[in-house]
Amino acid sequence: MFEKLEKVKQRYQEISGLLALPETIKDQNEFRKLSKEYSGLTDIVSTYNDYLKTKSDYEENRTLLFDTKDAEMKELAKEEDERLKAETERLETKIKELLIPKDPNDDKNAILEIRAGTGGDEASLFASELYRLYNRYFERKGWKTEVIDYSESSIPGGLKEAVINVTVKGAYGELKYESGVHRVQRVPKTEANGRVHTSAASVAVLPEAEDFEVEINENDLKIDVFRSGGAGGQNVNKVETAIRITHLPTGLVVQCQDERSQLKNKLTAMKVLRSRLYERELEIRDREQSDKRKQMVKSGDRSDKVRTYNFPQNRLTDHRIGLTLYNLAEVMDGDLDEIIDKLKTADRAEKLADAN
Repeated sequence: MFEKLEKVKQRYQEISGLLALPETIKDQNEFRKLSKEYSGLTDIVSTYNDYLKTKSDYEENRTLLFDTKDAEMKELAKEEDERLKAETERLETKIKELLIPKDPNDDKNAILEIRAGTGGDEASLFASELYRLYNRYFERKGWKTEVIDYSESSIPGGLKEAVINVTVKGAYGELKYESGVHRVQRVPKTEANGRVHTSAASVAVLPEAEDFEVEINENDLKIDVFRSGGAGGQNVNKVETAIRITHLPTGLVVQCQDERSQLKNKLTAMKVLRSRLYERELEIRDREQSDKRKQMVKSGDRSDKVRTYNFPQNRLTDHRIGLTLYNLAEVMDGDLDEIIDKLKTADRAEKLADAN
């Protein structure tokens, strides 16, 4: 471990020098890349330096403890020995956690997509409730969001699909565990016999890709312009501002009709397309590294059933970590902190165990 730490420290000093070079400053993509790496190494180097200082103090105090003949000094050294030993162990554990490879996308903005799944009208109603749940969560956190697309279903209050851009640093790292199939169990309003039905909605969380990470050839795009639908004032159904972009090589389709400006809608749709293409590249990489699929907490394979919301019992179950809570009403009102914290803790514990 310590050999690796010395290499990290050496790399940290190397990047520090590179960032000061005029040619690096001129190349903004390279400068941004190195700055991100430098920032990611800062905590490790700082903690390692603290560890070296504390360990040195601990060894010096141990010498004093065994060599001194003064009873009062020996007692003080004994107390300090316990404190320094505990601090050394704490810093060593922290270093091991910091050395766990971090998802490079964790600090990025996120694009969250909600889609109704199996279950007909009930699934679209549940998708609408998930949409409200996440928006309440964003409000609690004070996060800035932008609705990119919102498509209602045929049933009043139902949601077919929604896409939200969460423009907060670290949003992806917080939200990525929400990806997957969310299952609901309850008695639908349309059920006359009071039977509990099971429906589902899917949630996908994508890291927002930056321009230099994904190159898109304009010749690979088919762009359609159409009139917006839904609320929007006089502009709706009179001016063609909504944009639909089809990426011909992959068949991916993105549309945006939230803005009244055709240009803004195009820029926003391109942002989503870029992130979806970036996600495809990540999925290909993860498939090649198949052992990653063995992780207890996955980064978001959409085929995974991640959570069940049982309304009759006010129960929520996260199947990945065996977590069961009986505060479903609070969760549906946006109280996700406990769930996300436990998922992050489980993920970190699993990675730490693998590292050891």
